[in-house]
Amino acid sequence: MSINVGDYVLLIYDRKRRWLLKAEEGKIHHTHKGMVNLDDIIGKPYGTMVLSNLNHKFYAVKPTPMDLLLKMQRATQIIYPKDIGLILLNTGVVPGSRVVEAGTGSGALTSILANYVKPSGRVYSYENREEFLKIARKNLEKTGVLDYVELKNKDILEGIEEKQVDAVILDMATPWLAVKLAYDALIAGGHFASYSPTIEQVQKTVKELEKQNFIDLTTLECIVRYINVEEGKTRPETRMIGHTGYMTFALKVL
Repeated sequence: MSINVGDYVLLIYDRKRRWLLKAEEGKIHHTHKGMVNLDDIIGKPYGTMVLSNLNHKFYAVKPTPMDLLLKMQRATQIIYPKDIGLILLNTGVVPGSRVVEAGTGSGALTSILANYVKPSGRVYSYENREEFLKIARKNLEKTGVLDYVELKNKDILEGIEEKQVDAVILDMATPWLAVKLAYDALIAGGHFASYSPTIEQVQKTVKELEKQNFIDLTTLECIVRYINVEEGKTRPETRMIGHTGYMTFALKVL
């Protein structure tokens, strides 16, 4: 697959130095290792090596959904990829799924959900702050999945308009208040997920889930650490992302 004008590319120097760029004619990307002329990658296949004017090697690769997510404009803190992966697996989101999400925030989780439900599924994303929706819309356009998302400038606590959805996923301050609404919107066997930074939020949510016909309640967190691999010096990195959020999952039954 060739890089065309307007395509996004990930320009990599090493693991820590990488840039998400749009391939544009006549554009020069400046780095501490010299200037990279993007004309040199247009029409070339992804994975092409390009030299800067200082003769340093860079590689132009196709960005993954995670690359796009980490480089997107942020209005709020985003859900990290490590957590998004577990949310996808525990809610069974697949092509064709209909998913309700609240709140949209910067659109990070929204973009990944949309990437999985396409081409026949849909994500209905509730966000009561219009300024966040504007940023999310731009991010979804950038990641190429806006056609699979319906952005709703509405507080989900006012009611979920969609019925018989496959999953309801909440990233909001008071998820326990939306549990009954989620139950009513889900199909039998549908999945509930909630992402919360504090255990107090989790306790209230689990208590409410237990009042409704939800089973298989599970709460977990995911901690990832990277390893520096070098002969004779292999060890975990000194710094790591510790706690990000607790994930609570449940299954609707009749």
